[in-house]
Amino acid sequence: MTLEERISAIRERIACCAERAGRRGSDVRLVGVTKTRTVEEMRRAAPLIDAIGENRVQEALLKKEKWGDAGPELEWRLIGHLQKNKARRAVELFDSVDSLDSLPLAATLDRIALEQERFLPVLIEVNTAAEASKTGIAPDAFPELLDHVLNSSRLVLQGLMTIGPLTDDEAQVRRAFASLRELWLRARASSGRDLPILSMGMSGDFEWGILEGSTMVRIGTAIFGSRQPL
Repeated sequence: MTLEERISAIRERIACCAERAGRRGSDVRLVGVTKTRTVEEMRRAAPLIDAIGENRVQEALLKKEKWGDAGPELEWRLIGHLQKNKARRAVELFDSVDSLDSLPLAATLDRIALEQERFLPVLIEVNTAAEASKTGIAPDAFPELLDHVLNSSRLVLQGLMTIGPLTDDEAQVRRAFASLRELWLRARASSGRDLPILSMGMSGDFEWGILEGSTMVRIGTAIFGSRQPL
């Protein structure tokens, strides 16, 4: 299958799962995860996806230089773990930081966004899989971070994100996604804000994410094939 055919097939699967969950396929945004992919591949995918998801600040910087002003108009979202020492560059490069997972990082991003006179959309990443190898704030520490972000001067909370557990056990994966959905619903109720994004699901589990309420899926391998070495 061509790249275009793979994206079309993914869109069909998204629409099917959304329908099963009582929603429309258009309710779920498709982020193309472009880690290690070439700018040429990204340009081919751009008209068919809703946003670009990059894992690393330095890699995104090099790609944006090649992308240039003539590249397709598309949202760039940081979905990988962000170290504080790369926060300034991240604020400069990305339309959204989807991996906010600590109070110190939130304070740093807020300060830099203020200095740069911009408002920075963010997602709070929560480790609902409870796996030590995964990033994301622990669920019991989430309320404090939520309160901090909601009361910041320049961070604009759009919603929550999680990475499902590394298993083929559907019930286990869906429990982790359902846990994030419950946190999201409580955050919406307590804050009075819409928080439109619930980012759950990647190439191997995005259908389970949609069935649990995901409004954004992050797809790399199923679009581009296996990752290329850097």
